[in-house]
Amino acid sequence: MTELKKDLKIALVHDFLTQYGGAERVLEVFCEMFPKAPIYTLLYDKVAMRGKFKDREIHTSFLQKFPKFLRKKKKWLLPLMPTAPETFNLRDFDLIISSCGVWSKAIITRLDVKHICYMHSPMRFAWEEGEEYLLEQKRSAKTNFFVRLLLNYLRVWDRVSADRPDYLIANSRFTRERIKKYYNRESVVIYPPVNMEHETRNIEQQNPLVAPSLAKPDKSQTIRQPADKIQNSKFFLVVSRLSPYKKIDAAVEAFNKLELPLIVIGEGSQEKYLRSIAGKNVKILGWQPEEKIREYYAGARAFIFAGVDDFGMTMVEALARGVPVLALKKGGALEIVAEGKTGEFFVSNKPEIIAECVKRFMEKEKEYDKNLIIESAKKFSKERFVREFEEYMAKILNDKF
Repeated sequence: MTELKKDLKIALVHDFLTQYGGAERVLEVFCEMFPKAPIYTLLYDKVAMRGKFKDREIHTSFLQKFPKFLRKKKKWLLPLMPTAPETFNLRDFDLIISSCGVWSKAIITRLDVKHICYMHSPMRFAWEEGEEYLLEQKRSAKTNFFVRLLLNYLRVWDRVSADRPDYLIANSRFTRERIKKYYNRESVVIYPPVNMEHETRNIEQQNPLVAPSLAKPDKSQTIRQPADKIQNSKFFLVVSRLSPYKKIDAAVEAFNKLELPLIVIGEGSQEKYLRSIAGKNVKILGWQPEEKIREYYAGARAFIFAGVDDFGMTMVEALARGVPVLALKKGGALEIVAEGKTGEFFVSNKPEIIAECVKRFMEKEKEYDKNLIIESAKKFSKERFVREFEEYMAKILNDKF
C-alpha cells in the first residue's frame, strides 16, 4: 500500500477552510497520510483558521475573489456554490479524496480518475431540516417562497452530484442511512479519527489546573485555580460550533433553570445570541486554543451534546478524558454513548428535558467508572481510522493500478 501511494498523484478536496471543527480534523489526518497532496476548497480564511494548513498548497474557487464581507456571509453566495467545485482543474491527478459536508462531492474528474468521498453529512438544510431552516430565518412569506425554490433546486443538484464519486464512505451508521435514503447509494462506515494517544497521555501526566471562575473571563490569560480546588468547582461543558442546528441555546436555557455552572466553548453565528440569553452561571468563552480546551475537558463534570449530529467528535474527546456525555438520543450519539455506562440520554432537546437528564446523571454520578469511559473511546482512534482507510483504498485501487 505504501508503494502504491507513492506512485499516485493525489488531491484532497474540502468544502471550506473558514472554521475549524470535526471535518477539518479529518482533513488534517488526510494531510498526514498524503503529505504531498494539494488541497482544493471553495473558500479559505487564513485568519479564521489560525495557522491550520498554513504549510499546505491550497487552491480556492472563484468564490475567493468576492469581497470579504460576502465571503463572511456565505449564504449570499449559496446560488453560486454548486458551480464552484465543478470549476476545479483536477485533470493531472490519479486519485481524488473529497472530505464532504455538502459541496466537494460535486467535483468533475476524468473518466479514469478514482474519486473517494468521505461524507460527513448529506445536505442538512435542504433535506430534513428545510422547514426548520425557514422558520429560524423569520423571513416574509414572499421571501420564503423564493427560498423554497432555491432549496428545491439544491435538493435536485445534491441528488445528482451524489452520483459523481466512485465510492462513498460514511462517518457513521447514521450517515450511511441518510446517504441511502437521500441518494439511494451504498456506503461503508469508517468512523472519524480522534487522537487517543494524545488525550490519554494528558490524563495520565497532566494535573488539571483549570476550574474556570464564572466571573467575566480575562481573554489575555488562562483562568487557573489550584488542582485541589477542582472538585469544589466542577462545571458542565459544551465544545461546539455555535450554529443553530447544534441546539446550544437549549443547553444554555436548561442550565439557566438548573443554576449549575456551564462553560460553552466555540465560535459561530449564534455566539452573540447565546451571550444574550446566558444566565450568571453560564459562560460563553468563544474560541479557545486547543491546549486550553484540553484543560477544560479535564475539569468537566459531564459533557453536554444537545443537537442531532452525524457523528460528534467532541463527544469522543470528552470520553477520552473520562468525562461522561449527556446527549440527545438521536444521530451519531447512539454509536458513541452507552447509556448508564459512559453517559446518559435525553429524548428531546427541550430545556426542561435536558435539565431532567442532568438531575438524573447527578443522582448516580459516583457510579461511573472513569477507566471504562476512557476505554470506550479507543475504538475511534486515529490509528484505527488510518488503518481502515488504507485497507479500503488498497481494496478498490488494486483493480485499477
